[in-house]
Amino acid sequence: QVQLVESGGGSVQAGGSLRLSCAASGYGLSNYYMGWFRQTPGKEREGVAAIDRGGSTSYADSVKGRFSVSRDNTKNTLYLQMNSLKPEDTAMYYCAADWKYGGLWYLVPKYDYWGQGTQVTVSS
Repeated sequence: QVQLVESGGGSVQAGGSLRLSCAASGYGLSNYYMGWFRQTPGKEREGVAAIDRGGSTSYADSVKGRFSVSRDNTKNTLYLQMNSLKPEDTAMYYCAADWKYGGLWYLVPKYDYWGQGTQVTVSS
């Protein structure tokens, strides 16, 4: 089992940057496929980015070229570097871990463990 805690959220103006972190404790991060999701009130949680155990990444079209996901297994930490932020990026951001293999990276049911979320607010 793994526990996940996100940090790094905050308020920023459009065009700015933030780096989110997701600290894992318990079973080592290297054992998991990891994802970042976001959610706004009244909307479904949507996949933002993911990274597999070997470091291969996937991104939603809306963030390609602006966001970058990475992992440091020695620090048991997942990151999401967010650049050129837009007001539509405003959401609660969650990290998630999947110990299984297979499944589509952007589907919520794929993941077994979730953090509590960190709020990102981008003003115009």
